Amino acid sequence: MTSVIDRIDAALDMTGAIVDRLSPADLGRPSLCAGWDRRFELNHLVGGMRIFAAELTGSTPGGDHHDDWLGDDPRRAYATAAALDRAAWQLPSALDTTVRLSFGPMPGPVAALIHLTEVLVHGADLAVVAGTPELVDDRLCADLLGLMADVDMDPFRQMGAFGPARPTAPDAPAHNRLLAFLGRPV
Repeated sequence: MTSVIDRIDAALDMTGAIVDRLSPADLGRPSLCAGWDRRFELNHLVGGMRIFAAELTGSTPGGDHHDDWLGDDPRRAYATAAALDRAAWQLPSALDTTVRLSFGPMPGPVAALIHLTEVLVHGADLAVVAGTPELVDDRLCADLLGLMADVDMDPFRQMGAFGPARPTAPDAPAHNRLLAFLGRPV
């Protein structure tokens, strides 16, 4: 079994490859997240990565979650956030830390799973809408979907993090099944 830290690393790499393929025109188009465009979704992801890294290292993130983290170079912003995020999760104390999230403090292992979900799902979202689903790691998506099957998702759905599960074919690619489970229109 691969550790959650290894899965975060793989999700960061996967999403980085997807971000590298986004054109400036892509960023203004709608995302799978209702009411968001792709730039807002990528900015949300980068802001979250910077906040997680700051929490794990005891530093300040340098802004609020939805401040403009992308500036005029979204690829560089993602790469910088990914490097900080990766280094923070690699700290020996990362899984022993309590991480303060907007909905409360979480033990390190739970925070890591939440963060993996953020990076993997938003990366898959961006790949699907940009027409690059071949860049998504379906093994990681299948693993995460399997983990989520044992979790009560209602609190996350009630707070608006995820929508109601949508139907999908059982033989659909794992990323489509994961996104549909989380309420994305795929």
